[in-house]
Amino acid sequence: MNIYGIKIGVRMNNLVVGDADAIIAQANSDDSNHNEAVRIAQQLVSSAVRVIYPVTAVIEAVTHIQRALSSGSTAYGTAQLMVDPGVEVVEVNKQVLINAVKYFSPTTSKKNTLFDCVVAATAEEYKADAIFSFDKFYKNKGFKLASDNY
Repeated sequence: MNIYGIKIGVRMNNLVVGDADAIIAQANSDDSNHNEAVRIAQQLVSSAVRVIYPVTAVIEAVTHIQRALSSGSTAYGTAQLMVDPGVEVVEVNKQVLINAVKYFSPTTSKKNTLFDCVVAATAEEYKADAIFSFDKFYKNKGFKLASDNY
């Protein structure tokens, strides 16, 4: 098991899509959601839930850790963990981008970015049971959050 809720070699029952804020919260012990993120990740592992991360969420998280948190070593360590064979990172293709644009709006909050829309489109494509995030944007779009289920 690693801090991102992945257990190698286990047959997964449900599917959860991970967002950048869940990655950041687990990596940053000063994050207000850190303890909850770790708890949820542990619950996902113990429940044998398959967790996938769009590559864009990984890039967004690592960039935030490097820039906003000024922690190159944590950013590097997080990137290293995300390329581990036990972590499932999925590609974002043009169809996912097309579907993401459907969730995107020019009048939405600046906090709800195209990155979030890609996570939503990925959850839709994979028919995910929930999204591992603390962002209410997903609930507003009809998705369940991992915190509601695990």
